[in-house]
Amino acid sequence: SSTELSLVFFRHAIGPIARISRSVRQPRGCALLVGVGGTGKQSLTRLSCHIADFRCFQIELVRGYGYAEFREDMKQLFLASGVEGKHTVFLFSDTQIVQERFLEDVNNVLNSGEIPSLFDLDEHERVLNDLRPGAKDAGVGQDRDSVWKYFVSRVRDHLHVVLCMSPVGDAFRNRCRMFPSLVNCCTIDWFTRWPKEALLSVAHKYFEFLDLGADEMKGKMSELCVHIHMSVSETADLFYEELRRRYYTTPTSYLELINLYMSMLMETRKELGANRDRVRNGLKKLLETNDMVANMEKQLTALKPQLAIKAEDTEKLMVQLSADQEKADEVRKVVLADEAVAKEQANETEAIAAEAQRDLDEALPALEAAYKALDSLDKSDIAEVRVFSKPPEMVMTVMEAICVLFGQKPNWENSKSLLSNSQFLNMMVDFDKDHIPDSTLKKLKKYVENPKFTPEIVERTSKACKSMCMWVRALELYAKVFRTVEPKRASLAAAQASLAETKAKLEEKQRALAEVEAQIDTLQKSYEVSVAAKAELSDKMEQTARRLERASKLTSGLADEQVRWAETVESLNTQIDDLVGNVFLGAACVAYYGAFTAHYRKALVDGWVAKCREVGVPVSEGVSPIHVLCSEFEIREWNKFNLPRDQLSTENAVVATRGRRWPLMIDPQGQANKWIRSMESKNGLKVIKLSDPNFLRTLENAIRVGTPVLLEEIGEQ
Repeated sequence: SSTELSLVFFRHAIGPIARISRSVRQPRGCALLVGVGGTGKQSLTRLSCHIADFRCFQIELVRGYGYAEFREDMKQLFLASGVEGKHTVFLFSDTQIVQERFLEDVNNVLNSGEIPSLFDLDEHERVLNDLRPGAKDAGVGQDRDSVWKYFVSRVRDHLHVVLCMSPVGDAFRNRCRMFPSLVNCCTIDWFTRWPKEALLSVAHKYFEFLDLGADEMKGKMSELCVHIHMSVSETADLFYEELRRRYYTTPTSYLELINLYMSMLMETRKELGANRDRVRNGLKKLLETNDMVANMEKQLTALKPQLAIKAEDTEKLMVQLSADQEKADEVRKVVLADEAVAKEQANETEAIAAEAQRDLDEALPALEAAYKALDSLDKSDIAEVRVFSKPPEMVMTVMEAICVLFGQKPNWENSKSLLSNSQFLNMMVDFDKDHIPDSTLKKLKKYVENPKFTPEIVERTSKACKSMCMWVRALELYAKVFRTVEPKRASLAAAQASLAETKAKLEEKQRALAEVEAQIDTLQKSYEVSVAAKAELSDKMEQTARRLERASKLTSGLADEQVRWAETVESLNTQIDDLVGNVFLGAACVAYYGAFTAHYRKALVDGWVAKCREVGVPVSEGVSPIHVLCSEFEIREWNKFNLPRDQLSTENAVVATRGRRWPLMIDPQGQANKWIRSMESKNGLKVIKLSDPNFLRTLENAIRVGTPVLLEEIGEQ
């Protein structure tokens, strides 16, 4: 098997291992191991098989396992040992005897090495055919009987039977009488109680990695385990002498004590630690609340003058803000009035400028046309006019008008002089049209009023004079318009100057208003910050006052609880300090004293407590295993479900609910039956008997889904 075995070696186990190993190593060697359950018979047998490198086989009891399945397993054993020649140990215990016929076949194997009618005809022939080559090599005859005897001989040589029986009750005695080969063909080895050294070494091994506080405590606890086991054995002997009732203490009980103690210690330590931490945290929070109340009182006292100062500052800011707002309103009124005046002046100025521009627009198109006509002239056109010795009338008229404009005497000589000037055209283009004297305009009037003095008529005589004519007429028109526009320009200039001055003053006042408004904004922000700070301070005071009120109610209401919690923490600390001994006593009670009556239980517990104090294991004063393992609430719940209220019944309930193994209850009055039915009915309790047709199915379903099962009317077998 690949299953790991957790074994602790001690000198007492050397003898059984040596005897089992010697028995199975011998040809046709078999063993009968007699001892109460849990003394190590099967474990030492498996170890001996491992030492000898033999295969160890055990039947596996499943639902419906019967005689046919048993014979099938035996058939496989015969084939493995007889045909394949594998050394095999058949480990068979009394707990696997489903039917007594199993022992009849085992008796035949021990006595003769074969089981009648185990193989049918086909299997029998197959076995003979498989063994004929080996039989021939061994010098055995090839007839059927010789080969079969050779097969049986190999089975007896390679198959070793190890029987594990318990001497308790009449079953073992009856089986030995009915099947004598169990005694005659086996080496008998009795497994007695483990000695003290063996118990001590096992305890040392189990406590090696358990946290028990100091290291020397592990030795004390190991010694205490041995003492408890030995004391229970002695009490069991006394129990039999006085009441004629057997109670067996086995190594399994001892191991159960240790395993139960370790699991209960961890669980109880965790539970008590959690309870202590919860109460201690509550106490800590209560103390913190008291400190908080004191701090809040100081804080509230300190906040009151701050709130008064903040309110006074806010009021001052409000007064200043109101005064500055009034000043700003006055400045804003003045600025608005000045803005209206400036706007009106701007409108008037724009009207004057527009009117002057309209007048100018009358003359400017003709002037621009004249200048454009001048641009079309060149020196050849001027030379064409200059060559006239006696110019035509309209040419002369045009040139005289030009002479008048240039301030010269209007005659042809002066005209030719102007025309001879290379800059004549430029002089006409650059002529100062804005400053033509009134006398010149008077002289020019007669030419302009001449009906023939038009560009169309002049063009008939000279193209160049047409452009000059247009220029003269445009200048005359422009000069007249300019005389009208000039006063308007002067008015426009004055209006613009006044407007600029007004705008400058307005901008200065606007800057002043902006400064005032910026100052007001700053004050407004300061005021808002101050109001917010005041509100925050007020809210903080109100919140602190509410917290103080609630905390005061809490601390005053929990004043008595503070004392009780402190006592509870101290009590839990004491329980945790004494946990090693208290839980051990509880585990010992659950593991051992279930079958004892109240008198023997009390004697055992008193002796164990005295031993704990003797070896130095801490236990609480007046410790009670019941209160170590359960609470008063659980006991009241049990009583509510019809558990009798006496001490013995409560102890039995603790043993039934706290043990790691299924409880077997000796219940002649039906009290336990009634209690379990009431308590587990809400959990879907299944009540079954061994005679029920659906016994195994009900049990399997309950194990699968985790529902409780009550098995009634259990007999001794």
